[in-house]
Amino acid sequence: MRVIVIGGGIVGAGAAYHLTRCGVSTTLVDRADRGQATAAGAGVIFPWPFPGMAAEVRDFRLKAAAHYPALMAELADDGQDPTGYEVVGGISVSTDDAAADGDREALLRLAAQPGYEGIGEVTRLERGGPARRFPVLREDYSGVMVAGMARLNGRQARAALLHAAEERALRRRRGDAELIGDGTRVIGVRVGAEELRADAVVVAAGAWSAELLRPFGVELPVHPVRGQILHLAMPGRGTADWPIVRVGDRGHYMVTFAPNRVVVGATREPEAGFDHRVTGGGLHHVLSEALETAPGLAEATVVETRVGFRPAGRDGLQLLGGIESLPGVVVATGLGAEGLTYGPYQGMVAAELAMGNASETDLTPFRPDRAAAV
Repeated sequence: MRVIVIGGGIVGAGAAYHLTRCGVSTTLVDRADRGQATAAGAGVIFPWPFPGMAAEVRDFRLKAAAHYPALMAELADDGQDPTGYEVVGGISVSTDDAAADGDREALLRLAAQPGYEGIGEVTRLERGGPARRFPVLREDYSGVMVAGMARLNGRQARAALLHAAEERALRRRRGDAELIGDGTRVIGVRVGAEELRADAVVVAAGAWSAELLRPFGVELPVHPVRGQILHLAMPGRGTADWPIVRVGDRGHYMVTFAPNRVVVGATREPEAGFDHRVTGGGLHHVLSEALETAPGLAEATVVETRVGFRPAGRDGLQLLGGIESLPGVVVATGLGAEGLTYGPYQGMVAAELAMGNASETDLTPFRPDRAAAV
């Protein structure tokens, strides 16, 4: 069997890895656009679903949560080091003690349910406790710490997946991909002057996925949401063992990487299109939020601002599955800001579908052509 994967982000890399592990002849095509979400993302991994989600969404996310440690173990067995994945714990901080108490109770209830074992220990931190673990934070924060939260270096994880796939004969092409059809189905991809035939094509091109299907009269309900993410360095400070921090009432987060990197963000700009600029307003927003939360960052060095175009489903749900009017294609995109969290599992599911296998979860809410079906 031959499968082509379009897109070299975390979803496409996950699909290619799974396909090659199953012995499928696989080619990955990527044009390396500026603003790929995987390269820009901050990598805060908390995959467990909260109450109130639809049953299909909950099931998908629980299976994705179980997939992460299994996938990382497979990559380690394949000799891939680093994988970019580290369990460091995470803290939700607040100045409202009653809110922190409520968060603790809710997380304890979740952690006691089947499928949520990976959350690990839940610890209530009194005022000043978060700052002892993340030393640049405000001293008046209390919070709740979850031991099982992880961080992911998206660039390292993608590289590990692709290197492991290449060792199983993955072929890679760089260029602009165009789907080829025979009037009834998709039969391959054109890259420049080269035509590549395949039994199935996985479209995992992130926010650019819609343009690939448009020539066939298919409008994917996905659009780019620009995120500006600031990278700081703390000279003379080691941040490798600092936990992830989320400010519960503002949606702001901070995640660290060795040796002294602190990543803060991010903007959410659905009207920006594919404008790759770092803007004054965006930078001001991110930096103001960071300094309000962590005044100790005032002396940090500004290293870079990364810009990523997160592929967002127009109804808030991802796009995953085949298209009834266009056999031969599997679409896997639309995870928005949660691409690094659910992308590896979404890639694996897309690979299974491309091989003609049924999904272990009900994908009906995620149908890429669901807008046309309404």
